[in-house]
Amino acid sequence: MDVTSAAFPALAPGTPVEVCNRFSRTWTRGFEVAAATTRGGYRLVRVSDRYELPAEFRTDEIRLAS
Repeated sequence: MDVTSAAFPALAPGTPVEVCNRFSRTWTRGFEVAAATTRGGYRLVRVSDRYELPAEFRTDEIRLAS
C-alpha cells in the first residue's frame, strides 16, 4: 500500500516507513518519519543511526513498513 495524501492521513513522527530507492525503484526498510513538511512531503530518519536524510520525500516515495 502506497501512502497518498488522498487515501491516508498525515504520518506522525516516529511512524515506521519504507522508502522507494530513487535509482533502483526498490523498497528499503529501516526508516521513520521525522516530520511532515509544509509542501506535503516528509523528512525521514534512518533507524540504525538516527541520521536524518538530507532530502524531502513525496508521499508516493514512502509506504508504511510491513
